[in-house]
Amino acid sequence: MNTTKIVRARSSDEYVQMIEQALDDVWDLHQSIEYDEDFMAVAREFIGPLESSLNDLYQSMKNGNYEFATGDLPFMAIVDKYHDAELPFKFLLKRINETHMKGLEI
Repeated sequence: MNTTKIVRARSSDEYVQMIEQALDDVWDLHQSIEYDEDFMAVAREFIGPLESSLNDLYQSMKNGNYEFATGDLPFMAIVDKYHDAELPFKFLLKRINETHMKGLEI
């Protein structure tokens, strides 16, 4: 049983930074796919929907219409489906979702 506590963001600035980091990691993953298409073939399956979901989340925060606790973020289906080796920043995505679901860590 996995009992690792997921530490949520402590401020809205930290939360935004986590999302920006995830978007940077998506860009890095795009680069890895281009470099070694055969080895990274699995990532090609989810990179587009993951990037779109993160961009939508980021945009909703910029627009001021973001809401906490509206259910799991759409990218969680991807997080649950793929192994850490295929999605190396999986834990960051879990932290983003945990903050979304439970609010900021105060």
